[in-house]
Amino acid sequence: MPQNAENVLDHFELFRQPEYKEMFEKKKQFENPTADAELERVCEWTKTKDYRDKNFAREALTINPAKACQPLGAVFAAVGFEATLPFVHGSQGCVAYYRSHFSRHFKEPTSCVSSSMTEDAAVFGGLNNMVDGLANAYNMYKPKMIAVSTTCMAEVIGDDLNAFIKTAKEKGSVPAEFDVTFAHTPAFVGSHVTGYDNVMKGILEHFWDGKAGTAPALERKPNEKINLIGGFDGYTIGNLREIKRVFASMGVEYTILGDASDVWDTPTDGEFRMYDGGTTLEDAANALHAKATISMQQFCTEKTLPYIAGKGQETVALNFPVGVQATDKFLMELARLTGKPISAELAKERGRLVDAIADSNAHIHGKKFAIYGDPDLTLGLAGFLLELGAEPVHILSTNGGKAWAAKVQELFDSSPFGANCHVYPNKDLWHMRSLLFTEPVDFLIGNTYGKYLERDTGAPLIRIGFPIFDRHHHHRYPVWGYQGALNVLVWILDKIFDEMDHSTNEVGKTDYSFDIIR
Repeated sequence: MPQNAENVLDHFELFRQPEYKEMFEKKKQFENPTADAELERVCEWTKTKDYRDKNFAREALTINPAKACQPLGAVFAAVGFEATLPFVHGSQGCVAYYRSHFSRHFKEPTSCVSSSMTEDAAVFGGLNNMVDGLANAYNMYKPKMIAVSTTCMAEVIGDDLNAFIKTAKEKGSVPAEFDVTFAHTPAFVGSHVTGYDNVMKGILEHFWDGKAGTAPALERKPNEKINLIGGFDGYTIGNLREIKRVFASMGVEYTILGDASDVWDTPTDGEFRMYDGGTTLEDAANALHAKATISMQQFCTEKTLPYIAGKGQETVALNFPVGVQATDKFLMELARLTGKPISAELAKERGRLVDAIADSNAHIHGKKFAIYGDPDLTLGLAGFLLELGAEPVHILSTNGGKAWAAKVQELFDSSPFGANCHVYPNKDLWHMRSLLFTEPVDFLIGNTYGKYLERDTGAPLIRIGFPIFDRHHHHRYPVWGYQGALNVLVWILDKIFDEMDHSTNEVGKTDYSFDIIR
């Protein structure tokens, strides 16, 4: 049936029409004329141990990495500050990717501008783009601060952000005292967590070291607050609100550095909020005088935490605290730093989580899992699975290095359930495919891109991570703390029960132990 105004077909149905089937068949014959039998033979070979050995031996090629580039993390860090506009020095196409990635995950618009660099800027440099871009951004969008980062193009040609911003101020693009922070975030090295780290450090340097030069001196007062840095986190809305509740329960004064929980959760009430919430610029400056800083994700703050420690503050680095032990550690550190007792409310929540784990232990104990994603996320989830009596057999992180791998191995060594578990730093999802075929597991945990692995290998996917495009509103739920662990437990159990249902749906053949009768 042809597409027309009276019968509009969505993409699910449109490409199943005869004309498209014919087009795809011709395309296949043109691009890959390999005989079906040979294609099938090669496909089957890629599932073998022999192919796995060759796959793991490759050095110069990455296939489907489980990471994004630095500027994505740069934008994430920037939007967490009051009325701050992320300004990416690079092409419009790059910035469109960052905006769409966040908007598709959080289901909210994401404000971000670019300096619109094109071919001429790549040859002659992007100074003029910076001068005009800052002027336009300042006058059109009325931010309180602009946070500048870079893409590949600006880094390859060596644009100097500090010098460019100073020149733009001299030319009147923005007032001399206006806050413009900067961080170099080359997309061809590191990942989104590196970009987050670079921008967070750049913003703190701006206020704490006076890098702005002519920025007005915000009133700074010594305080007993605890700073908290959440890191790059697809659950930032649920997690930061949960952490605020924990702080309130213990009577802790705090500053969350980079609080994007309201930016990506604005109400629909007739008012467009380009900026909402965020850490105030005054709080960002006064955070220098806090008692200590806690990072919820060590590998998201590898530069920021040492910088803070160099200012004389005590720092604590955690690894995505999911589960009983990880939350215990967070709360005990909080109690130690503040001298405040862990509240009875939180103690009761701990007991409820332990009870829920005991209720469901029989269904999870001994199950084998594979996990991929960011370093701290995978560490936190692996720890929780071991706590549940499960076996996180394959832990893979494209942006996890040797230090991360050593920490995961230490975690494995601490539990009898970790004896047959392995960690894979700097590996990609094509490596994970080989692992799932040669050493199958019961379940796979990762972001939306794991659905291709699920279809290919048959490993059921539990969607936890970033980005999640094909399920809505999971980001509103916390995964940190006792309440967050309960959410993760439910998501895991739901998938387990779904698989039980799928394997017991043949009447008179497999339905004898259908779970509803017990």
